[in-house]
Amino acid sequence: MSTALEQATRLLAELTDAAAEGVWSAPGRVNLIGEHTDYNEGFVLPFAIPHRTVAAVARRRDDRVRVASTFAEEPVEVALAELDELFPTAPGSAPRVAEWAAYPLGVAWALRQAGIESSGIDIAIASDVPVGAGLSSSAAIEGATASALNELWGAGLDRTALARIGRRAENEAVGAPTGIMDQMAAMLGESDAAIFLDCRSLDAVTVPVGLADAGLEILVIDTRVSHAHSTGGFRERRASCERGAALLDVRSLRDVSTSDLARAGRVLDDVTFRRVRHIVTENQRVLDTVRTLREHGPRAIGDLLIASHASMRDDFEISVPELDTAVEAAVEAGAIGARMTGGGFGGAAIALIERDAERAVTDAVRAAFAASGFAEPTVFTVVPSAGAGRDT
Repeated sequence: MSTALEQATRLLAELTDAAAEGVWSAPGRVNLIGEHTDYNEGFVLPFAIPHRTVAAVARRRDDRVRVASTFAEEPVEVALAELDELFPTAPGSAPRVAEWAAYPLGVAWALRQAGIESSGIDIAIASDVPVGAGLSSSAAIEGATASALNELWGAGLDRTALARIGRRAENEAVGAPTGIMDQMAAMLGESDAAIFLDCRSLDAVTVPVGLADAGLEILVIDTRVSHAHSTGGFRERRASCERGAALLDVRSLRDVSTSDLARAGRVLDDVTFRRVRHIVTENQRVLDTVRTLREHGPRAIGDLLIASHASMRDDFEISVPELDTAVEAAVEAGAIGARMTGGGFGGAAIALIERDAERAVTDAVRAAFAASGFAEPTVFTVVPSAGAGRDT
């Protein structure tokens, strides 16, 4: 994090002579369990990770907003009044700006849409959240930007409201049809706890994970297969869920229980049924995981993680060979449980492992990737960490 903070501060100094007003940051996230349930108004159990995106911010004397990033060669600058033109909200419309810039500019746009009075601003962004790994680098940008603008523009919004702002930016400005899990995890994260989130009511409860006391770690296996939520696979899955809910005559798949699956199998075509079955059983797995953590601790959730991955692989069909290889190799090497995490079509898997098994599991995964002819994965451990806030 210190490196990202230094990079953002240095980039801001290169961008403007104005004094920095402060530095804000927000984390990426790992979803322990509960995939694609968020936009179906279901349940999720993410936690914030130590990797963060940092936004260093200075005020301007005009009514323009300029964003720069260590990931881009040139900054993007627009008049605040022009943000509405950049982000047409018609379905299928694409922002008229580079995608990386659409995230922070989309947050500024969403705040203005909410009636917040804005003023000129320069934002310099740096991050150590892996991009394209399914660890929600986008929500980290949104969370850092929203936290900064909330303070500097005097919006006075609470963390849940800022998560809503981030989701609107991602859905309408960027055009990615995601739910609100990532933004809530980025805003509400706490040390050594996951966030049990009801995505219908947005009620959030912290659930102690207890990894350290149990002698366990979460290993992240970044397959380095990039994905993008705004592309077709994610949209098709969401459309299938909406079609299934409509045919079952419910508001969302949140309202379908496991006892309803027999009827769903008679009403729905095979593909739609399997999409629905994943969501319904995944919601139940989230509830079971929360109960198990509270009653028995993290060692008892391995089978739930493995079942979640099988459901995403076979019913929702969002895994890829690299993710399957990561999960299978980790479990064969002694992981208590493993699953892909994030939206799928690439990204990362997680494995719940004994602390002293990190090297053995890592070596086994890398060997399996090499044997399959895949690029070497990036492997690292994470712990549940704090959410968005001001750093300096």
